[in-house]
Amino acid sequence: MTNLEIELFSCRTDNFGVLIHDPDSGATASIDAPEEQPILDALKRRGWTLTHILTTHHHQDHVEANLALKTRFEATIIGPENEAAKIPGLDMTIGDGGDFEFAGHKVHVYETPGHTAGHICFHFPDDKLLFSADTLFALGCGRLFEGTPAQMWASLTKLMALPDDTTVYFGHEYTLSNARFAVTVDPDNEALKSRATEIEATRAKGGFTAPTTLGIEKRTNPFLRAQDTGIRKHLGMQGATDPEVFAEIRKRKDNF
Repeated sequence: MTNLEIELFSCRTDNFGVLIHDPDSGATASIDAPEEQPILDALKRRGWTLTHILTTHHHQDHVEANLALKTRFEATIIGPENEAAKIPGLDMTIGDGGDFEFAGHKVHVYETPGHTAGHICFHFPDDKLLFSADTLFALGCGRLFEGTPAQMWASLTKLMALPDDTTVYFGHEYTLSNARFAVTVDPDNEALKSRATEIEATRAKGGFTAPTTLGIEKRTNPFLRAQDTGIRKHLGMQGATDPEVFAEIRKRKDNF
């Protein structure tokens, strides 16, 4: 099976747009649909025709272009069953543990409540790709608009079970802010400090910080490291549960 081709680009003020393309069949999916024109520009740039939209959650900055693109391309929209009523143009819904195929590539769905109540992530196991949208960011995670810290920790724990060499595409370019925060709760992490320096340089040149890998996130993302003794000591939470430590990190980021 031929590897999927991926086009990463900016949408709106800080959203990432992502197109995935199967060169054998010509099938092309947009991960969410933040804004129509940048997606059209990316399709034209690559000479691809949109066939699918894979929707992760109902927020407007992820579904705004659903209907326009569906009308233009007759694209099939697949999204979370627990947010079906809130997502325009859905053709197929899927829940936690569901599987489907995109142009012969297996796709496994994880429901990851926290940012929204029914958020899903798309995992392509054979391609070692994860599209995590607003559940997992580089050095961060989504704000808890509809879920609890315990729910989000459980969601992130699901994703942490995936192999370290999984490439992760996420929903927003928040990485510089995330890095500046991360070193305040994990100040002795040398890998994090080195990464923060690299991110400063990348963003200064206008470069993207996506994609990342799950292995890098496990080593440096404080939101995945609630069990870390150094973070717990720094927070004065040596005896707390993992969800309690995660909740404190999330609260600090909200106020950062």
